[in-house]
Amino acid sequence: MMKQRWIIPLAPALALFASAAAPVLELESPEGDAASEAAPLIARADIAPLVDALFTEEGVGETRAVLVMHNGELIAERYAPGYSADMRYISWSMAKTVTGMLIGFLVDDGVLELDAPAPIPEWQGENDARRGITLRHLLHMASGLDHTEVNDPIWDSDTNRMLFSTETDDMAAYAISRPLEANPGEKYEYSSATTVILARIIADALTDSNDPGERAASYRRFAEQRLLDPAQISSVFFEFDARGTQIGGSLIHATARDWAALGEVMRTGQGPDGTQIISPEWRAFMLTPSPRNGEYGGQTWLNRPGGAYDNPVLFPDRAPNTLFAFNGHLGQYVMVSPEQGLTVVRLGNTPDGELRGAVVMRLARIFETVGLETSG
Repeated sequence: MMKQRWIIPLAPALALFASAAAPVLELESPEGDAASEAAPLIARADIAPLVDALFTEEGVGETRAVLVMHNGELIAERYAPGYSADMRYISWSMAKTVTGMLIGFLVDDGVLELDAPAPIPEWQGENDARRGITLRHLLHMASGLDHTEVNDPIWDSDTNRMLFSTETDDMAAYAISRPLEANPGEKYEYSSATTVILARIIADALTDSNDPGERAASYRRFAEQRLLDPAQISSVFFEFDARGTQIGGSLIHATARDWAALGEVMRTGQGPDGTQIISPEWRAFMLTPSPRNGEYGGQTWLNRPGGAYDNPVLFPDRAPNTLFAFNGHLGQYVMVSPEQGLTVVRLGNTPDGELRGAVVMRLARIFETVGLETSG
């Protein structure tokens, strides 16, 4: 049987205390003079049982990987048997936040405008009410387009048509073709199809080519130059449809550590060497509640009350309201609390209807336990 693998760097002052704890762990400590100044200063006994619970407690389904970073330092890492630090893990809807980050570079460059009509030629007919859809509306999931994320029967939804059924070749064309069901800006409706439109807008801004290979290559180069290389992230794999549009609402793959690194970029706006990546203005936009859903910003979930659903998606009563998250189908999470200096990654396979009680509330325990007093 494969040994459960943990990595928890600790300050030497905690090493003797930690060595008495029960779980079999591999410890890594900073070397040289930095060891005496090492700070996460979070005892193994505080963190280990909380991470264990995400693998072992009833109802959590299959947890494949969990990482905890505090003030940029990896303080906990565990993988289920059969999974490892070298494997890429699917994003599902965590991809939406990455797409939002990429849109931000083009807004900062002046190539795109938040409140101008979205640059979609198909909507520019004189009598087409979709001309009123702006980039801001798309980023806030408030386009008014008739998009259905989940339906009964399950195949009868835009997401399943695009990813698995009749619209796989040109997902953006299908998403763009849908009529309005509400005036732009009046209604929040979560939609993977909306984010595919954003991904096409990115590719259209980067190249005039209609060649799928060139469109995909342009997108990859842009993501590498502006986000991945400055963040020292090397494992990200983007999926594209047959027209060269990145499937920006659902399909990006990366190692657990690189998912954590993307969370760290959003936590600080910077790469690990201090290079500014996300502008303060764009980060603030992504993390500001949208008008029609206080739990949702710019392609990012927020730890706020007053959302569009009966129950909060996160846990506003148990952690700072500045906490935010990349959320994905079946329990993919990158949760980030800037006030606490915390980034927590959970990757796995848990039915969506069971996530809140089984997984989300157990993730909340980590943020409660570390607490504001540990932020530096």
